[in-house]
Amino acid sequence: MPLRTHKIALNPNNKERGWFAQQCGYARFAYNHALADFKAHLDNNEFLSASALNERFNVAKKEHGWTEGQDQVVANKSIFVNLSAAIANWVGKRTKFPKFKKRGKKDSFTTNNQSVQVDGKRIKLPKIGWVKMFQELRWSGKIMKVTVSRTAHRWFVSITIDTENTEVSVDNSTYPVVGIDVGINTLATCSDGTKYDNPCPLKHFENKLKRAHRRLSKRTQGSKNWVKQKWKIARIHYRIACIRNDAHHKATTDIVNKVSAIGIETLKVTNMLKNKKLAKALSDSAFGGFLSKLKTKAETLGIPVTEVSQFYASSKTCSSCGHKKDDLTLSERTYHCSQCGISIDRDINAAINLRNVAVGHTETQSACGVQVRPQSEARETEARKAVWQQQLLPL
Repeated sequence: MPLRTHKIALNPNNKERGWFAQQCGYARFAYNHALADFKAHLDNNEFLSASALNERFNVAKKEHGWTEGQDQVVANKSIFVNLSAAIANWVGKRTKFPKFKKRGKKDSFTTNNQSVQVDGKRIKLPKIGWVKMFQELRWSGKIMKVTVSRTAHRWFVSITIDTENTEVSVDNSTYPVVGIDVGINTLATCSDGTKYDNPCPLKHFENKLKRAHRRLSKRTQGSKNWVKQKWKIARIHYRIACIRNDAHHKATTDIVNKVSAIGIETLKVTNMLKNKKLAKALSDSAFGGFLSKLKTKAETLGIPVTEVSQFYASSKTCSSCGHKKDDLTLSERTYHCSQCGISIDRDINAAINLRNVAVGHTETQSACGVQVRPQSEARETEARKAVWQQQLLPL
């Protein structure tokens, strides 16, 4: 049975907001205390396990009277789950050494899932009781994990459910294969000519952010007005993220509902951000998040996704004859081929090339997954011409 997570916005009152903030602080306190203990013993060549760190914290917390009224599962989860995973990633050389958590950054806590109940638009959490939610839980099944988090001024609960595989499979074999090219001006361009606009929320809110940061610089750091201004900036960033995620979800959902296979390009976003002239625009577009949502939704529906090699020049290759134009500049938005004379939109040309790779990938396997003899170069050229004639839209 698959695990599915539904993140729902909460509608708490002032008392419940204060309780959530206390639990976030308690989780942060337990994490930092255990990390400091682990680091101190590591300097003496002693490697403490998660259970040993938790036992030492249970002894040390008795010195602080305020910890008695808190949810003790929150501290245990913070050490056994969060800190243990951070140390494991550091030992496996996947990340750097864990850092201490700061107040107001990624505030969250995980509670006991066995005592959690969901009834419509309400959820019962340990210690605090019933809390209102803005929507009902999407799936039914056994609750495996419950995490409460804060983003700007909003509180959310992420509920992981062990669901039954009851989804009805949709026959998408009659749908076309689509190639998708992502860009800055246009979020996504499909091989059939469909384009999805990029809202560029950071660009539209940039002046508002500048004014907010200018006001923050005039406040005394740590004062009440400074804290209020910090929350105002956080709300602006939250608004930007909501606009961006809304555009990504609408575009990806519309794509996966009308295709049988997808061809996309492999992007090294970290390397692309090294270009100082395009770094802000690339971050605003969030290509990595868009492609991640697309692959997740396609995998859920059983749609194969072909990721083309990052060295494949989809924009410089002619989708009609296969000629590669090495001197193509980024400012040229229309692709003109000197061999066959075709003139086509640059993004559509790249999307068609990605589609051709996806079609070739699916055709080289039989129904049993056995490799089939590939087509000859001449037949591949004829196939590309036929695809171009069918998919090219008048410009």
